[in-house]
Amino acid sequence: MQIAEMTALELGRKIKQREISVTEAVQSSLAQIEASEDRINSFVTVDAEGALKQAALVQKAIEEGTLDTPLAGVPVGIKDNMCTEGLLTTCSSKILYNFKPTYTAEAVQNLQKAGAVIVGKTNMDEFAMGSTTETSAYGVTRNPWNTAHVPGGSSGGSCAAVAACEVPYALGSDTGGSIRQPSSFCGVTGIKPTYGTVSRYGLIAYGSSLDQIGPIAKDVSDCAAILETIASYDKKDSTSVKREDCDFTSALVDDVKGMKIGIPSDYLGAGLDEEVKAAILKAADVLKQKGAIVEEFDLSLVEYAIPAYYVIASAEASSNLSRFDGVKYGYRAEDYEGLHNMYKRSRSEGFGEEVKRRIMLGSFVLSSGYYDAYYLKALRTKALIKQAFDRAFEKYDVILGPAAPTTAPELGKSLSDPLKMYLGDIYTISVNLAGLPGMTVPCGLDSRGLPIGVQLIGDCFQEKKLFRAAYAYEQARGEWKLPSLSAKEGI
Repeated sequence: MQIAEMTALELGRKIKQREISVTEAVQSSLAQIEASEDRINSFVTVDAEGALKQAALVQKAIEEGTLDTPLAGVPVGIKDNMCTEGLLTTCSSKILYNFKPTYTAEAVQNLQKAGAVIVGKTNMDEFAMGSTTETSAYGVTRNPWNTAHVPGGSSGGSCAAVAACEVPYALGSDTGGSIRQPSSFCGVTGIKPTYGTVSRYGLIAYGSSLDQIGPIAKDVSDCAAILETIASYDKKDSTSVKREDCDFTSALVDDVKGMKIGIPSDYLGAGLDEEVKAAILKAADVLKQKGAIVEEFDLSLVEYAIPAYYVIASAEASSNLSRFDGVKYGYRAEDYEGLHNMYKRSRSEGFGEEVKRRIMLGSFVLSSGYYDAYYLKALRTKALIKQAFDRAFEKYDVILGPAAPTTAPELGKSLSDPLKMYLGDIYTISVNLAGLPGMTVPCGLDSRGLPIGVQLIGDCFQEKKLFRAAYAYEQARGEWKLPSLSAKEGI
């Protein structure tokens, strides 16, 4: 097996056993990036020099016996909305084209302490606003399974990088499905943990009450090990939660006997592609055959999740993005008259269309005449959605459903109709509104050879149940092959 094809844990073991050096692992990753970037465009910044320097330091620490973690020496890609000291962090936006942070995000620091080597920053929808990774100021990312199709978003760069074997794993962020949906489209495994499990310190905010960092990898075991590494209480993040049960790898048990799994009938109705539906039900049947109790139930309130989410997320975005004004850092318009005109021109020229759309929507729903009618109503709806999940988890251990209504659409098809793109998030956004953990595992291919992912949703702080169910399914499903560099080219 080539280095590029290994999972993160497999590569970590080979490095620990001195069969592969850290420098060889990093060089393999850099070679794969060079071979596929003109097709995929997963990375905004590749830090070859910095990665090789870090590789030498990690190798020395491993040999001295001061570094002995499962991920030591394994290359990683970081989504471009997580601050990395001295390394360009742009949120794939023109307005942050020259921003080099003076500090590193807590989750990224946790990886560095464990010996991970950062090879670069991955492409994304601008400020994580989008579902296709087509709104990036640095060009679209393409799906490694078929380059005529999108990889999903907003963590499309991270998911495509893992699917193309450019890195064994990557970090993404999930505000309304931005890890789970592109993981489904790219045929990789991704988890959004319970809100507060991973520090948001250093994550450039989109929707502060919804954002959460999580891992994207080739299999369930990798995701468990990575989440174990990045999860920590952080006093610098006021929403961080002190957890005692972060040994997620202990849940990797091939046993779901007696586990109760619910499938919301609302998720199987109109709008769901028949091939996706068949793959999801087949995955449920696999778990049933392994001893799980599977049944359909009525979740309710599903149709209200999208309007509630976009009101809340846009409101928080309009507040969070007000700091990008051309004064302190980032892009500043060259031609302006006075301070207010400088603000206006810098923001008009620096932000893309989708970001402007959400800022305007957010400013509208927060305005004095509409605050009660829209924003407060959305917050009440959010509370009702959480209550609906609470009732469901009184009866079920895990909720199973699709991650997206279709497989990856063709490039250019979604941006022409923003409302259609928003509706594509119907199965993922409720999880963020309720602060729940959710993960996507590949479960099949459609007739065009594009991946389908099954989504598993757990109650707050019940990631172990997700890992247990996902691992058991993965063992029954068997080996999952990612596309090679000779994958289908788009026409």
